[in-house]
Amino acid sequence: MAPAPFSSQHKNLRSGRAERGAALGMRIRHRTASFNGCTPTPEHRPLRRPETQPELLLRGVETSPAEERRVPEKLLVNVTVQRSLGPVQVVAPTDWTVGDLVAAALRRYVEEGRRPPVPADVPSSAFTLHYSQFSLERLNSQEKLINLGSRSFFLCVKPALVSERIVASAVAEASPSTSTASCSKQT
Repeated sequence: MAPAPFSSQHKNLRSGRAERGAALGMRIRHRTASFNGCTPTPEHRPLRRPETQPELLLRGVETSPAEERRVPEKLLVNVTVQRSLGPVQVVAPTDWTVGDLVAAALRRYVEEGRRPPVPADVPSSAFTLHYSQFSLERLNSQEKLINLGSRSFFLCVKPALVSERIVASAVAEASPSTSTASCSKQT
C-alpha cells in the first residue's frame, strides 16, 4: 500500500519545527517582501560626511605660483596607427608639436617592424593625428603637445592619399606591364 501524498506524518514534522522555533524564542514577525508582493520602503538618513580642513597642510608653508603648476620635461605618449594592433609608445619632450610626434611615431613604428608596414615613400605629412579613432577632427600640426590635454592619440593616413593610391593601383592593374606580358608568353 502506497503512502498518501499528504500524510499527517509530514504535517506533524512541519508543525514540530514551528513549535521548536517558538520554544527557542524565534518567531516569524513578518513575511518577506517578495512573498507579500510589495517592496520595503528604504529609510533615508543623511550621510555623515567627514570634516576636512585643507588649510591644515598649508599652515606655515608659502607656495609660489611656479610651484603650483609644474610642467614635466617629457611625456610618454601612446599613438595607435590605423590598422595596427597596439599603440606605439613615444617619449616626447613637452615642446614638441603634433608634427614632431607624427614623425617620431612613424619612425618608431618602422623601427619596431610593425604590421602592416608603412610605405617608405610616404612622408609624415601624409598622416593626420586625432584624439581617437572615433574623432573626425584632426589636430593642427603646429600645436604643442602640452596644450592638447591627452596622451593617447590615433594616427591615420589622409583620405586624399588613400584615394590617390587606390586610383594608381587600379591604373597599374589595368595597363599591361612588360613583366606580366613576358610571363604570360612563357606558359
